[in-house]
Amino acid sequence: MQSIANIKSISYLKSNAAQIAEDLEKHGHPYVITQNGEATMVIQAVQQFQEKESLIAALKIIALGDKDRIEGKGISVTDSRAQLKAARQNRP
Repeated sequence: MQSIANIKSISYLKSNAAQIAEDLEKHGHPYVITQNGEATMVIQAVQQFQEKESLIAALKIIALGDKDRIEGKGISVTDSRAQLKAARQNRP
């Protein structure tokens, strides 16, 4: 896990929002914003946010598949390939 070096106060954010936006676009390193000495928010680039959301979605799908596998739901690889082959052959 990467450490966060960009820890700034909320007053810094207010005064330097454009600079922070440029830095996020250029480097992609998130900022931790503090208020009264306490971390209150994290600001990150949209691209990193979208990548993280996609990763979380993929991990959820994997976890659901693993749960189904443990519960004995699903089919074997051989059966799956046979179903795919049959579906391809039945396409118009």
